Amino acid sequence: MKLTFLGTRGEIEKRTRRHRMHTSLMVSYRGANVMIDCGLDWLGKFQRLHPRATVLTHAHPDHAWGLKDGAPCPVHAPQKTWQTLKYCTVKDRHLIKERAPTQICGITFEAFSVEHSILAPAVGYRVSAGRARIFYAPDLVYIHDRGRALKGVQIYIGDGATLTRSFIRRRGETLIGHAPVRTQLTWCEKEGVPKAIITHCGLEILSGDERKLSAKLRVMAAERGIEARIAYDGMELTL
Repeated sequence: MKLTFLGTRGEIEKRTRRHRMHTSLMVSYRGANVMIDCGLDWLGKFQRLHPRATVLTHAHPDHAWGLKDGAPCPVHAPQKTWQTLKYCTVKDRHLIKERAPTQICGITFEAFSVEHSILAPAVGYRVSAGRARIFYAPDLVYIHDRGRALKGVQIYIGDGATLTRSFIRRRGETLIGHAPVRTQLTWCEKEGVPKAIITHCGLEILSGDERKLSAKLRVMAAERGIEARIAYDGMELTL
């Protein structure tokens, strides 16, 4: 399995050379490319990537609005995401049922519900191909059934909105927002995940000294016995 971080910027105005495009990941296996998320930055551009399929985590603009004018490939998403994306002109729509492993271009995607937004319910994906196994959740407060979601995972790819500061709010009985990276590293420690990669970068990363922040991240991760790094646009990794 090959991972290409097409974009690593969250839904913020600021951009940098390393974090220009809305967060998206290309998963490649045996010649097939599947794109996870297609935010507004990708409108009119993602076709040149020639994905065989696109998979969506949720319907927020920085994850799905690149599909406003349609898609040149099948698009897979949970029912709640399709219900929110009624305005999209995607014709070849496919349903991903939560907790039901789904084969897409030879790659297995299993959706796990995560807390993030009331208006745009989100999932994270346990993605498997060959011997490679990752969990991808660029926007979340927490993972439902975290133990099952992260069991045997080699790399956790998570939400970089903030490293240590809480970005979680309450709407009635529901928590919304973003878990700090520090919390996500603790999940990895508890579930035995050896490596974490941070994407969907927020203002703390884009406005700060990334070298110092990367060093801080490595220390936080080492304290938990794992490795961690910040992703950047164009970064590639082979498992």
